[in-house]
Amino acid sequence: MTILFFSLRGVPEDEADDVRQLLAGNDIEFYETSPGNWGISMPAIWLYQREDLDKARLLFDEYQQQRAQAQRALYRQLKAQGEYHGFLRHNLNKPIRFLGYSLVIVLIFYVSLKWLFELGL
Repeated sequence: MTILFFSLRGVPEDEADDVRQLLAGNDIEFYETSPGNWGISMPAIWLYQREDLDKARLLFDEYQQQRAQAQRALYRQLKAQGEYHGFLRHNLNKPIRFLGYSLVIVLIFYVSLKWLFELGL
């Protein structure tokens, strides 16, 4: 019976490639499912053997710790160089888009509350 090892939904391609290389480099047999034509299926990496799960988890946990440290170092480097864009700076670069999204959010919030109070709840 196959075992779900790693969901690929929302995972950056470089991380997915690293996980594939990690498993292949340690002789752990796996296969991958795609999100399908409409993107509603589950993209994931599956293990063939249940016995490989513990070994794969240990390797994956170590990889995750290394990746987290590398990403934190990259964040600190970008921030020190002034290239990191925080929430405010990111949105000030595209003010029309930010205002449009904000108006849509306020409209949805208003309509939801209006209907709620009209129903008397």
